[in-house]
Amino acid sequence: MGKTSTDYAKFRDIYPREFYNKIVKRELCINDQRVLDVGTGTGMLPRNMYCYGASWTGTDISVNQIEQAKILSKGMDIDIDYYSIPIENIDFPDNTFDVITACQCFWYFNHEQIKSKFYHILKPDGRILVLYMAWLPFEDKIAGESEKLVLKYNPKWSGGGETIHPISIPDCYKENFELVYHEEYPLKVHFTRESWNGRMKACRGIGASLTEQEITAWEQEHLKLLAEISPAEFDILHYGAIAELKVIKRRLNDWQ
Repeated sequence: MGKTSTDYAKFRDIYPREFYNKIVKRELCINDQRVLDVGTGTGMLPRNMYCYGASWTGTDISVNQIEQAKILSKGMDIDIDYYSIPIENIDFPDNTFDVITACQCFWYFNHEQIKSKFYHILKPDGRILVLYMAWLPFEDKIAGESEKLVLKYNPKWSGGGETIHPISIPDCYKENFELVYHEEYPLKVHFTRESWNGRMKACRGIGASLTEQEITAWEQEHLKLLAEISPAEFDILHYGAIAELKVIKRRLNDWQ
């Protein structure tokens, strides 16, 4: 996992400014708000939004990912608290956070177990902000051909075939939260052949699943493919998605 975490740190911090602007326009993760980023990985979201003035805490189940997050944040001279802990085990006091963010990770959680924790550690007007970005293989040739090659090496990979759609929120959240906003929008993300190869290598279907020998073979074939079908630099069509959940007004017995 250490090598994979390094690749995550190097190749997955690719979100364009528009992705962050969508969050700021919702007046979230700004101006002294306290934000908990769950599934923070290498701390991409806290680092890139630190300049907007929020106070950030990041958690992730992976020790190696958190180590990378600390290294990257220290290199930027920014103060973010990171903890390696499963999301189901988080234990913060009630009314601690204004916002909980979950970027590219929300569907991995045990929602029946964590929804009440989110409810209590958020402030009475708190928000959960679910974020997502993915390439569009049916609309972008380079993305589509790259995805086919991932499936050649890992037919069981379930991360392909994306189309634009709203983020799905489990029904169990309806007891304590209401969906107040969602948006899905196209994004163009710029790559070189090297950086796109790295981004694909850092997907679950390759870096987190295959052996070193398989990864090397895939990488050589992918670079050869890119030399045949792409210029030296190019844009890959993605889409971004955002879903904002608001705490429903609390009753007195919620705290008993």
